[in-house]
Amino acid sequence: MNLQEVMEKLEAMGSEQTKKTFMRHGAAEPLFGVKIGDMKKLVKSVKNDQELVQALYHTGNSDAMYLAGLSVNPSQLTKEQLQEWVQKAYWHMIAECTVAGAAAESPFARELAMEWIESDEEMIAACGWSTYANYVTITLDDQLDFEEIRSLLMRVKNTIHEEKNRVRYTMNSFLICVGGSVLPLTEEVIEVAHHIGKVNVDVGNTACKVPLAADYIKKIEERGKLGAKKKTCIC
Repeated sequence: MNLQEVMEKLEAMGSEQTKKTFMRHGAAEPLFGVKIGDMKKLVKSVKNDQELVQALYHTGNSDAMYLAGLSVNPSQLTKEQLQEWVQKAYWHMIAECTVAGAAAESPFARELAMEWIESDEEMIAACGWSTYANYVTITLDDQLDFEEIRSLLMRVKNTIHEEKNRVRYTMNSFLICVGGSVLPLTEEVIEVAHHIGKVNVDVGNTACKVPLAADYIKKIEERGKLGAKKKTCIC
């Protein structure tokens, strides 16, 4: 399929109800309101054409951007392309899922995560934390830089309540991902989680809640999944 054909299929899949839901969460026009499950039906037709993937992302249409993230081959992404993607990630679903997932599976995961975390722009910083969080869930422990992760844990401990809204959310998610998937650091994460307590995030007119990191990690342990790694963080 070419770009026009994919956009037409996305438009046909959209609904006003889903569109309203996404907009309550922070999306803005242009978008069609396509459910992620429906969108995944197009991935097979798109993923073999990485030029089409880039064209979809650069439409600025939220649905097309998300489809690009589902269809991208992260190993083929350049650092420059990822920098372009993060600059266009105008709301948290694209920044924290689409771009973060692609970046986490790219050869530049740690480098870009650490760079983006330092950004003064909320969506870019949130993307940075989400990129690192995703990265630890798919990377074997012996390939992780524990001292770097520990420095980030201390940053969360000392600054989370002073950070921008979505940065607070992704910092909390970072704790959960490290605590749940990096077994040698789990106890250190739980100490940080208890120290920071409840993290307040304005999620707008939605039913979303911010989980308590320590409680969430406990649930992972109860499922027997503590220390488990994922095959992919793109979803």
